[in-house]
Amino acid sequence: MLRGGIQVWSGAALLALAFFGQARAAELYTTRTITSGTAPERRAIGFAQCLRDVVVRVTGDSRLLDEPRLAEQARHAGDLIASYSFRDRMSGVPIHDEQGSYDRPHDLTCIFDPARLDAFLKSFEREPWLKRPRLVAVVGIRDMKGAASMLASDSLATRDEDMRTALISAADKLALPLLLPSQSQLMQAGLSAATLATADPARLGTLARMAGGGRALVGTIVWHDQPAGWVAEWRIADGLPDTRWGISGVGFDDAFRNGVSGAAQVLSGHEQPR
Repeated sequence: MLRGGIQVWSGAALLALAFFGQARAAELYTTRTITSGTAPERRAIGFAQCLRDVVVRVTGDSRLLDEPRLAEQARHAGDLIASYSFRDRMSGVPIHDEQGSYDRPHDLTCIFDPARLDAFLKSFEREPWLKRPRLVAVVGIRDMKGAASMLASDSLATRDEDMRTALISAADKLALPLLLPSQSQLMQAGLSAATLATADPARLGTLARMAGGGRALVGTIVWHDQPAGWVAEWRIADGLPDTRWGISGVGFDDAFRNGVSGAAQVLSGHEQPR
């Protein structure tokens, strides 16, 4: 909370600091969205979206999005926000024709007050998920041409670069540390798209540690023509009990969002993914 320009931390926020350090704790309570201009009504829409995002980001529990109390609080999301800022996404581009600042897209950044947000989360019997493992994503792909491959940190295909960007973006939105193994690390572990489904959990765990992580998020995404879209299946390699989830008929951005949000749901201790 800001008082006279001095940052004052509650007990809950201090607990977050103990785990994260001040910079990381502040980042956990920070979310961003895009608005059409900065007018009060557009700002209110942005505040509501940022609240929905930060609730899942802080707890790891996407099931809260179905809570009527969250929908009600979203109408007053500004009450939980410590500060916010706008950035014109077209900065440097002159306003043209009849376009006004109302119509120009802006990045809205909201920093939520940890004490006030934590108190709101307690109404759902939730608390911040602070001790997060570093995930290593082990992903097999079968593309539109039927070619099978593994997504690696250093693979050179244009498609792989787009997929890496989508995967890391999905993890960043949930403040979930995530890495990809290199091609050589996948080869050392003896993993390929053909062997991934039956890979021993111990081997996957070894790969995760080799790549600098702690847990392996294992998934396959396969292109289907009818209906057109990717079919994704996910699991945590050493998850007990074995928890699996997935999605079908989507773009790969949504496939990766499904994988990462499901991992957060499982690892934060909030039952099955949505």
